[in-house]
Amino acid sequence: MKIGLPKEIKNNENRVALPPSGVYELVKDGHEVLVETGAGEGATFSDDAYRSVGATITSVEDVWTVDMVMKVKEPLPEEYPFLHEGLILFTYFHIAANKSLAEALLSAKVTAIAYENVQLTDGTLPLLSPMSEIAGRMSVQIGAQFLEKIYGGKGILLSGVPGVRQGRVTIIGGGVAGENAAKVAVGLGAQVTILDVSIPRLQVLDRQFAGQIQTLYSNRLNIETALKTTDLAIGAVLLPGQKAPCLVSTEMVKSMPKQSVIVDIAIDQGGIFETEDKVTTHDDPTYIREDVIHYAVANMPGAVPQTATVALSIATLPFARELASDPSNALQNNPALAKGIIAYKGHFTLKEAAEDLALQYTPFSDCI
Repeated sequence: MKIGLPKEIKNNENRVALPPSGVYELVKDGHEVLVETGAGEGATFSDDAYRSVGATITSVEDVWTVDMVMKVKEPLPEEYPFLHEGLILFTYFHIAANKSLAEALLSAKVTAIAYENVQLTDGTLPLLSPMSEIAGRMSVQIGAQFLEKIYGGKGILLSGVPGVRQGRVTIIGGGVAGENAAKVAVGLGAQVTILDVSIPRLQVLDRQFAGQIQTLYSNRLNIETALKTTDLAIGAVLLPGQKAPCLVSTEMVKSMPKQSVIVDIAIDQGGIFETEDKVTTHDDPTYIREDVIHYAVANMPGAVPQTATVALSIATLPFARELASDPSNALQNNPALAKGIIAYKGHFTLKEAAEDLALQYTPFSDCI
């Protein structure tokens, strides 16, 4: 199979789908790998490093004329003309908030497999987890930075000092991202509250942190009460394949202390805060609504591309090798990959997102 690795063009997206070590495995399997010139430079992987493991360095036009393209982020409108019938596109899509991309995939009759929807039988999301871990950990260090007065914050040190209160961190969502946010927040010495709708999950977190955090059942009153005294609020809610639910109203944000900070990891799925009216970039990451700083960057791990690229490739490479070896067999007989299919040869196959986007839904089983 011919496999292409394009250079990411999203603002400050420095990750690349595979490091040279991952390309080496595909080449050893007998596949031809085309890497766009400079694709790995943002993550410190040179063209020569890819050449040394057998890749062909080529242009953006050529890198899309392949059987399968592996990316990190969803195609942007500038890349839609490269989509073509028969292409397998393996990347993050977060499609539930992006109807124009869904329509482009359907028009081109692409087979689109979303990293974030690949799901094991135990319900875990193996290709989303590494980026959720990174985004969760980053959310606290980013929030801590924007709490500093020089960045517009209230001038709070999350750890506090003897005789001065610790900063308060409220995490809405106790999944992988929320858990990792809590690890960093606790490590910094903050007072941490996690809210989630799953009592079993809260029990796991309570045991894991051994009294270092407060766990609360996530309902409107508990969210509202926690936010009234928080310094940093982190959105960490994921509904696989669906638009993120709006859990925090404008009135709740108004009740937060002035110059506190919101970091929403779920912004690429629409966000959970009603006051979030745009997605930002690493170049201009924040805006202020209701006297609260909103950080709404959709590709947070792009700021740590070397770590993120390697972590992502460890998770994606086994699935990529299976797809490259026998795509039809992999899609029909690997239930985890089948869960990841969002579009197949002109049919939209993700039920939850079809409802969000008002698109006709066709089960993948009806397409084959």
